[in-house]
Amino acid sequence: MPTSELSRQERHHSFGGWQEVWQHASSVLNCMMNFSVYLPPQAATGRVPVLYWLSGLTCNEQNLITKAGFQRYAAELGVMVVAMDTSPRGDNVADDADWDLGQGAGFYVNATAKPWAAHYQMYDYLVSELPALIAAHFPTNGRQAIAGHSMGGHGALMIAAKNPERFTSVSAFAPIVAPSQVPWGQKAFTAYLGADTAWQQWDTSRLIEQGHALPPALIDQGLADPFYPGQLSTEVLQKLCQAKGLEATFRYHDGYDHSYYFISSFIEEHLRFHAAALQR
Repeated sequence: MPTSELSRQERHHSFGGWQEVWQHASSVLNCMMNFSVYLPPQAATGRVPVLYWLSGLTCNEQNLITKAGFQRYAAELGVMVVAMDTSPRGDNVADDADWDLGQGAGFYVNATAKPWAAHYQMYDYLVSELPALIAAHFPTNGRQAIAGHSMGGHGALMIAAKNPERFTSVSAFAPIVAPSQVPWGQKAFTAYLGADTAWQQWDTSRLIEQGHALPPALIDQGLADPFYPGQLSTEVLQKLCQAKGLEATFRYHDGYDHSYYFISSFIEEHLRFHAAALQR
């Protein structure tokens, strides 16, 4: 494996495969970035499909790999799982004192307003730069799925809606489905994008209204989530998908909150959902 562009930071044997963390200099984000890769046992002898995971506010590449318990199922199913950081990082990268803006809160958009535009190009990073790195350095067969949690659920659904031909499937836990209509998204979009005329292209619900499609989708929402329904207006997207005839399953779970306890409870079902689509 050529590694001229990459530096491995961690490597752990897990369920017959390898959980790794890599660092590289991102030309899109103009900073150093970390991402994690789980290589299932099947990757030692052949090429495997990839599931990209997008995390939520305040998170990084570590949250999924240390809290979700997905490795057991990825190893069984032969799926590579790639998780990236949620924003550019570094002393020279614009930040904010609030936890829901700036570093750790990139919202997976391409910022156009100063000072954010110099680094916050998360959409291009995820859609272009990172997949090119994965294809060049890891044994992928080119088939891709995408998933995420909270802000990352917004990112996964939005990116899938803008690029439905690139992904066999999409799933989300507690996603921000209509960011232009809720406080979290309005705060971030005002900072990163300025005038609200630019917001619709980054809002999954608006994209579906405009005629964009989704690949087969699975969305889970906990009914004890403190951010539901104020920030997580799940039914808005559900009604749009039903009206547009999209293949999307929405599930609501009594007692579950916004945490990785929720994610780890249903991550096996999400992995199996994606594996079935990736292998078709």
